Amino acid sequence: MEAAEKIEQIDPTHIRFQLKKGIKFSGGHGELTARDVKFSFERVIKHKSPDKGDWGPLDRVELEDDYTGVIVLKAPYVPLWNLALPYGVGHIVSEDAVMKATKDGGDFGMKPPAFSGPYVIADWKAKQYLLLTRNPDWSGPKPGFDEIRILPIADLKTAERGYQAGDIDFTSISLDSLATFKNSTPADTKIEEHPSLSFTWIGMNMDHPELKDINVRKAIQWAINVPQILEVAYSGQAVVATGIIAPEVVGHRDKALVSPEGDLAKAKDLLEKAGVTDLTLTLDCTNASTDTTIAQTVQAQLSQIGIKVEINAQDSGSFSTVGKESEGERWKDLQLIINSYSSLPDPYYATASFVQDQVGVWNWERFRSERFDELHAKGLMVEDHEARAKLYYEMQDLMEDSGAYRFLTHGGNPVMYRTTQTQAATRPDGVPLFVEFSPA
Repeated sequence: MEAAEKIEQIDPTHIRFQLKKGIKFSGGHGELTARDVKFSFERVIKHKSPDKGDWGPLDRVELEDDYTGVIVLKAPYVPLWNLALPYGVGHIVSEDAVMKATKDGGDFGMKPPAFSGPYVIADWKAKQYLLLTRNPDWSGPKPGFDEIRILPIADLKTAERGYQAGDIDFTSISLDSLATFKNSTPADTKIEEHPSLSFTWIGMNMDHPELKDINVRKAIQWAINVPQILEVAYSGQAVVATGIIAPEVVGHRDKALVSPEGDLAKAKDLLEKAGVTDLTLTLDCTNASTDTTIAQTVQAQLSQIGIKVEINAQDSGSFSTVGKESEGERWKDLQLIINSYSSLPDPYYATASFVQDQVGVWNWERFRSERFDELHAKGLMVEDHEARAKLYYEMQDLMEDSGAYRFLTHGGNPVMYRTTQTQAATRPDGVPLFVEFSPA
């Protein structure tokens, strides 16, 4: 509702909106109008944004006047309200600014040519910081700060030390540090505990010769003791995941097919069935402390069934490309992976990464299932929560039955902030909403 005076679903494939008047784009690019909405939403599809799937069956936007239009879908699309409109593809850019900054209205990189909110991006240096400053063309309520400097810190332990040193005023906390901070809270600090929508799992590249046999993959599944991992890596503060869909989201399973504790005897029998001995596998992960702890624990667990694991810990930049075909040949050597994906409160967002056309993109296990794809497509149109949930139960069963996934946890997202500096604002899952931060 930041830009909408009114918005309503007329029928399953038509959503009418009326814009607020007087929202200005910075840099003299004029007022936000329905033309900008049409340009922005259709641009996602036209220029094949990596996130175009979030718009589902979007067909077009029809204009009624300068401030009113209708979003037209090719088919019903249930995730529109929880995913498309409030998230990435729902952002509205200035047609005038983007067309002047690009040849065809496509990618403008990391330099947005115009802004319409309370803040603008004043400066950005990759892996160093993002600087937000007040937008002089903003006509709404005055934002809380002259500037907000956002620091990308991949390892939460490093962020925690930065907070204790007074270098930062807001940060997430690692779950294994939560009890310590609660027992000995830094001065002028508020701690908030939030659930997480993200999911962490151990994946296996089904196309790698060493992992083509489903019995080998299932042996690894049954050899991994998830509660033991969570006790070591998260100090027992994380709950076992039953799949990729978090609690309270449609499609969350009550339990996984493979018991959390696993079964070493069953794992050994499966390896024997595969006729495999003296197996050595690589395990790729980030060099963040939680991931390396998980990796070391898995290394010890798999050694109990005779599998030797070599850990390949790397910085987040290197890891983010390890399974992507567009980034070279590394995916061919990928075997085991510790991975975490963020998510949103609609199950479609979680399952979208594992359809067949995402193999070599986000689907690093190279999992392929016609039935999974069929259910994924059907899940976009089923409005009844109970009926829709059953589709996602089966999809997670298919993933687990492939042997390529061992689900670990959804973790949690506790945060802390300095009350002498700010009253922080977050989504229910703890993700910061910097625009809504207010002074202490």
